Amino acid sequence: MNKHRLSRRTFLRGVGVSMALPWLESANVWGDEPKKNRPASEAPVRVAALFSGNGFHSKEWWAKGEGKAMELGQVLAPLNDFRTKLLFVKGLYHEEARKGNIHSSQTGNLLSGAPITSGGEIRSGTSFDQLVAQTYGRSTKVPSLVLACERSFPGVHKNYSMLYSSHISWSSPTTPTPLELYPALAFDRLFKDAVAPGDRSVLDAVLGEAGDLRRNISQTDKQKLDEYLDSVRDVEKRIESAGKRGELQGWRPTLDKPNIKRPADGIPQDIAEHMRLMCDIMVLGFQTDTTRVTTLKLNNDHSALRFPNIKSLQQPGHGIDYMIHHLLSHHDDQDWLKINQFFMEQVAYLARKMDSIQEGPRTLLDNTMLIYCSSMMAGSKHDNDQLPVVVLGGAGGRIQGGRVLDYTGKPDRQLCRLFMSLMDKVEVRPKTFGDAKQVLEEV
Repeated sequence: MNKHRLSRRTFLRGVGVSMALPWLESANVWGDEPKKNRPASEAPVRVAALFSGNGFHSKEWWAKGEGKAMELGQVLAPLNDFRTKLLFVKGLYHEEARKGNIHSSQTGNLLSGAPITSGGEIRSGTSFDQLVAQTYGRSTKVPSLVLACERSFPGVHKNYSMLYSSHISWSSPTTPTPLELYPALAFDRLFKDAVAPGDRSVLDAVLGEAGDLRRNISQTDKQKLDEYLDSVRDVEKRIESAGKRGELQGWRPTLDKPNIKRPADGIPQDIAEHMRLMCDIMVLGFQTDTTRVTTLKLNNDHSALRFPNIKSLQQPGHGIDYMIHHLLSHHDDQDWLKINQFFMEQVAYLARKMDSIQEGPRTLLDNTMLIYCSSMMAGSKHDNDQLPVVVLGGAGGRIQGGRVLDYTGKPDRQLCRLFMSLMDKVEVRPKTFGDAKQVLEEV
């Protein structure tokens, strides 16, 4: 194997396993022709959409200023290190989401702006991440990876299906994209060609080919390859151990201890570990160009998560597990602020990990556009006349961070205009999307 035979389609292979290579300066990994005295190619733009339900502390979601001098409210404080790579977008909304004024009617169309059908029928709209996946995403092994850290709930709330409040990604107007809650299965989807019980480690299966490759790449790329393989091993080990701790989070069980034999490991019992594993899997998918489009729902709108791992300020000596996430959102107190910051810490963890991975002159974060949002500004009011939105990353030099974009009081402030702007960065250009007819020029 030599560098002129490497392409974006080069994989490390083992029995039932294939691992795409990360960006390497000595190989035309992304499919471009090698360039004399220059990196072989630029890394592609990645698209990520992250969501947490029930909005935020009403007085602490704000930003002002620009660049390194940008000031962030307490909710956003964990993102302080990324102010120069952050767009704070204020004043955008969905007209259709205001019609039901309930969680499901505000969430099922969050990434599409489409009308929501109540009663027995399920109908929303194809979300922007899936429109990108159906076009731009087709060039990768996995066109779209849709991850979640809380199960979907099929109930009904005020005549709206709660499938709407459990899904932000929609493959078609009548089809919410299936969620992957299990880190092991998400990992397998990226790397394994066939999944069977007893499969050996993905990394062990490809170490032979990795050794052959290592002899034919630059010293810098050897270090990059080693770091990548170490990341894969770390995720494998954490998936193996996830779920072995004793604390259960989310819904409250009706038994103090199991009355049946313990099942095989599946969803991690620690919500922080679950979220970070999903973030790590997203990074691996982007790093190897196995996928360029990922959606991560950290929890549902109308969420039932509890947080015994976070110390309560309202009830000293206890964790914040005396209320579910949804009910906490109706109290703009210090515990609600701590929960907001917990979610933002996961976003910061993801950004920091991506920003540590160099891809030529830029980092993986610089080559990504990551939108983080919720379906209402404040859960205490179900307030969605303007939605909380931040965008992290530079989209390969196409987005300038360190700015506050305020559309409050302006005409044509459809959130779908932002989605059109993001899609434009990867050359997906529908004439209209949702209720929008044009991009936001400032983005």
